[in-house]
Amino acid sequence: MRLRKMGPLCIPVIMCGGAGTRVWPESRETLPKQFIPLVGEQSTFQRILSMIADPAVFGKPVVITNHAYRFLVAEQLDEVGVEATIVLEPVRRDSGPAVAVAAILGAAAGPDTVVAMFAADHIYEKPDEFIANCKAAIATAAKGNIVSFGIKPAHAATNFGYIRPGAPIEGTAARRVEAFVEKPDAATAERYIAEGYLWNSGNFVFPAETMRDEIERFEPEMASAVSDAVAKAKTDLDFLVLDEDAFGRATKKSIDYAVMERTDRAAVLEADMGWNDLGTWSSALGFTVTDDAGNSIRGDGVVVDCTNVHVRSPEMLTAVVGLQDLVVVTTADAVLVLNSKEADKVKALVEELRKRERREVVEHKRVYRPWGYYQGVDQGARHQVKRILVKPGASLSLQKHFHRAEHWIVVKGTAEVTRDDEVLTVHENESIYLPIGCTHRLANPGKIELELIEVQTGSYLGEDDIVRLEDIYNRA
Repeated sequence: MRLRKMGPLCIPVIMCGGAGTRVWPESRETLPKQFIPLVGEQSTFQRILSMIADPAVFGKPVVITNHAYRFLVAEQLDEVGVEATIVLEPVRRDSGPAVAVAAILGAAAGPDTVVAMFAADHIYEKPDEFIANCKAAIATAAKGNIVSFGIKPAHAATNFGYIRPGAPIEGTAARRVEAFVEKPDAATAERYIAEGYLWNSGNFVFPAETMRDEIERFEPEMASAVSDAVAKAKTDLDFLVLDEDAFGRATKKSIDYAVMERTDRAAVLEADMGWNDLGTWSSALGFTVTDDAGNSIRGDGVVVDCTNVHVRSPEMLTAVVGLQDLVVVTTADAVLVLNSKEADKVKALVEELRKRERREVVEHKRVYRPWGYYQGVDQGARHQVKRILVKPGASLSLQKHFHRAEHWIVVKGTAEVTRDDEVLTVHENESIYLPIGCTHRLANPGKIELELIEVQTGSYLGEDDIVRLEDIYNRA
């Protein structure tokens, strides 16, 4: 049972739709950085969920994401035992429309509701200070202010926006915002630090009605489209799906451009809470333990005669000899070797790979589905081998293929297989053949994970050769 709390209701809203290209190859389009354990054992999304779990400060969270990540969000919420309202954007429209959605939902909860917007891929290394700063921001927002968390710069960063603080706001710990400025060059960043500017963390706390009204004032087309999308939203399983036509009309614009650089209600709270946006490999590696030579290893790695070499290799042995100032990241299907001083260039690398239509930009060899995952093992001109894991009680869609046959060999658990008009039970060390064109479904009726090896044969083996006839996850 949640405790009743004093003061305004604060609804935490987590924006969870980014692609995280700067920490490729661990981050991919289908499994972006907010869902992977870049720091520690939990994903950054799960870390922020734990930070906002205090019912004396926060109400039930809202997560704004998209269709591609909906089941990842639901699964990671379940893993940490958190209930949340999951809102799905049908198209990506930047942070402005996402904040508009949060403001409208917050205003509907009550006239005094405060919304706290957090990015899913940021971390806060000082949890007590995080809560204290959130309380101060909520109190400041309750007085009608739109509060940004400003971070005292640790160095002259050129990949952050900056905030120039102004006069103190009476009765609060915050100051007025005199200016938001975009990412500067190195010389300008040095000047900003000397003049007392703060980094813009991109996280905000605001009265729901005030933010809604400001968006209506500065971006009436965005406000109208988002309001229409929320009004026409429909429930799909456990998700609230915004109306696609209406949301697609919303102006694609960040909340900084849409409101924060134009409003006279902007405030900034200097917040020392161990914030990091984990925007590059350099920032992520700042949280690793290093040896006397500045080297760090996560996973299976060995370094010899190296200085400031960071190895991340969860799936295979990676050895580095006689080098310095490198980041080496290996996955099952890609290796990144990066000058640690050039971390910002990974995004450009990903764009080059995208132009070349490389699958490695989009997905890992292990591809997650709401029922479990499959992982590529081997592939040839007319065959493909996959390892498939199905969670207890889960099932794949009822489907058929026009170009391939499949052989399933159960290696763990028990499979319930629908094949045309038959329903068969296949045990460990048993197999079943599914000819081209047959209607079939795989389900796990047991209490342990089902693992099997799938061997596909045929003239075309693409994932788009699937016709879903029925699906418990509404993908048919």
